[in-house]
Amino acid sequence: ELENIIADLMEVSGGESHGTRHSNLPLPSLGRSTPSSQSMSEAASAYGMPWDATIGRTEETNPLLYMPFWEWQLDFMKSSLTNLHPIECSTLNDLDVSYKENKEKRARIVNHCYASDEYRKIRMTYYDAGDSVQVFNSVWYPDPKYNLPVLGIDLLSFNRKRYLAIVDFQPLHQEEEDHATTYEHILQPIKDKYDNLKGRMSSKFYDETQFFSQEMLFARFTDGKVVEEDLFPAFQSYVKTHLDLVKSTTPATSAQDIQHVFDRQREYDTYSADRDPAAGLFAAMFGKQWAEDFIYDFLFSLSERSEEGLDFSPPGPPKPRGGNPGA
Repeated sequence: ELENIIADLMEVSGGESHGTRHSNLPLPSLGRSTPSSQSMSEAASAYGMPWDATIGRTEETNPLLYMPFWEWQLDFMKSSLTNLHPIECSTLNDLDVSYKENKEKRARIVNHCYASDEYRKIRMTYYDAGDSVQVFNSVWYPDPKYNLPVLGIDLLSFNRKRYLAIVDFQPLHQEEEDHATTYEHILQPIKDKYDNLKGRMSSKFYDETQFFSQEMLFARFTDGKVVEEDLFPAFQSYVKTHLDLVKSTTPATSAQDIQHVFDRQREYDTYSADRDPAAGLFAAMFGKQWAEDFIYDFLFSLSERSEEGLDFSPPGPPKPRGGNPGA
């Protein structure tokens, strides 16, 4: 099982603006973070991104497997989003999580955050540990005036032998019709092109009936060719289609409706934080406290922190909040 690979890795690893800024930034709204003092060019190149060499051990000619996804996405954002600008990558405790590395274990993680008129937050995360682990993760949160699903992207490679990919329009509501616009019929023709991306999700971390659509791209595979031949074009199509959906949707004007969407985004963050399958990996590489702050206060910054804290034990179903341990 791919999830057990994560458990194995845990055991083994145990200012002033410089440049042009948009002057017509979007008006403040629910959930928006402080704009960064950096220009777009400064933010995009922070910490040497896009990297062209790995920090870890490799026998591959393209060790940074998902870097083309990062580069394409950022270029697409620059060319397609309105008033795109960087926002601060910090937690509620002002912990800067834009970059972290473990030199001894030869692993590093970088995070970029952006916002636009269409999206209150777009988070991009890249984890590099050579051939042992490569991860690209991104979440696109529409401005809450758009009652639409969140775009979620999670791409992982383990030892360049096992791969996991999830790309989805993650619904905020149980019923698709409760969104401002239906969307699964738009995704189906895209998904139909890629038989390798039609897998079913394990229940070890998530319940696929919550915050996942029927047209989710999901795949476990061992042939690395799938990344370039199927996953990359499918990923591009889903990203483009999500922005098209936002741009074609009439924004809400009712404060009550906007608040409801924001509250559902908060529920999404809490659900995702409690079940993040990479929690143990982050803890092994960077420490449990950093991992918990990183997941609750940054990756899913609207989440409600569990009194029990994160479960850093090997992969399995998350413990119920406040539940009876003996139940």
